[in-house]
Amino acid sequence: MTMLDIQNLRVYYYTQRGPVKAVEKISFQVPKGGALGLAGESGCGKTTLALSILRILPAGGRIVDGDIFYKDMNLVKLDEKQMREEIRWSSISLIFQGAMNALNPVFKVGDQIVEAILIHEKAVNKKEAKERAEKLLEMVGIDPSRASNYPHEFSGGMRQRALIAMALACNPDLLIADEPGTALDVIVQAQILKLMTTLKEKLNLSVMMITHDLSMIAELCETVVIMYAGNLAEYGDVMSIYKEPLHPYTQGLIEAFPSLKSEKREMTSIPGSPPDLLTPPSGCRFHPRCRHAMEICKRKLPESRMVSNNHFVACYLVG
Repeated sequence: MTMLDIQNLRVYYYTQRGPVKAVEKISFQVPKGGALGLAGESGCGKTTLALSILRILPAGGRIVDGDIFYKDMNLVKLDEKQMREEIRWSSISLIFQGAMNALNPVFKVGDQIVEAILIHEKAVNKKEAKERAEKLLEMVGIDPSRASNYPHEFSGGMRQRALIAMALACNPDLLIADEPGTALDVIVQAQILKLMTTLKEKLNLSVMMITHDLSMIAELCETVVIMYAGNLAEYGDVMSIYKEPLHPYTQGLIEAFPSLKSEKREMTSIPGSPPDLLTPPSGCRFHPRCRHAMEICKRKLPESRMVSNNHFVACYLVG
C-alpha cells in the first residue's frame, strides 16, 4: 500500500523579479511502513517539497501543478479547514529543521507538546494530554520529569528528541523529518537515527527524511530521491543507487562523500555551483556542471525513465 504518492509536482515562489521554480515535475512514492530519503545540495527544493505536502508554504509559494495523494485523498484539492483538522499532525507530521530554534524558548517543553495535542484532538482534556506528553517524552528517551523544563535547559540532542515526541503527539501515519541531524555531533546523530528506526518499527510509521547526508539515508531508508535544482535526478532503491549511481550528479555526490568501508580514495567535489532558480539553465539544469554534457542536454529537459526495477533516472546518458 502506498502512503504518499506525489505526481508531477511543481512549486513556484512568486517574487517581484519573477517566479522562482523551486520544484519542477517531481514524482515519487512513500510506501506504508517504509522510509524514503530526499537528498541533494542546499537550495535544491527539498524543504519546499515537504512544506508543500502539508500546504504550509511561506508567502509567495504556490503549488502550480501536480497532485499529492495521501492514501485516497488529494491534498492539493483539500481546503484549509480539512488540512488543519484531518491531515496536519493527526495524519502527517513534520519535524522542522533546526532543533535549536524550533521550540518556543518561553514555554516549557511539556506544555508545548500538550498544546499540540489539545489543538488537534478536541476530545482530549488537559490532564490526559499532560499524561500523554510525559509518555511521549519517555518513549523518546527523556525522563518525564523534564517536561517542566524550558528548551534552553535541554541539550541539542534532547531538543531533537522532544521535537520527535511532539511530532508523534497525535499518532500520525507519516513522519517527515527535515534535516534531523543538523547542528548535532555524530554521536548524537547516531542516537537520533537509532531512535527513529526503533519508532518506525514499533509504531509502523512511514518516514520521509530530508537531508544532504547520504549516510543517514543509507542507515534508515529503503529508497532515495536525488534532487538537483528542483528536478528529480535519480530515484530508486538505496543500495542499488549507492552501488551503481547512473546520473552524473548522483555520482558526484557519492564521490564527494567519505567512506570508512571502501578503499581509500581522494574525494572530489562537483565543479561550479547550483543555478539561480529564478533563471535556471535551459534543458537539463545540471548540464553547466556536468562533465558528460551533450548538445541535447542544453536544449531539452530529460524525462525520468525506469532503467531497472523501480530505478528511475533523468539523464540522456542512460539508455
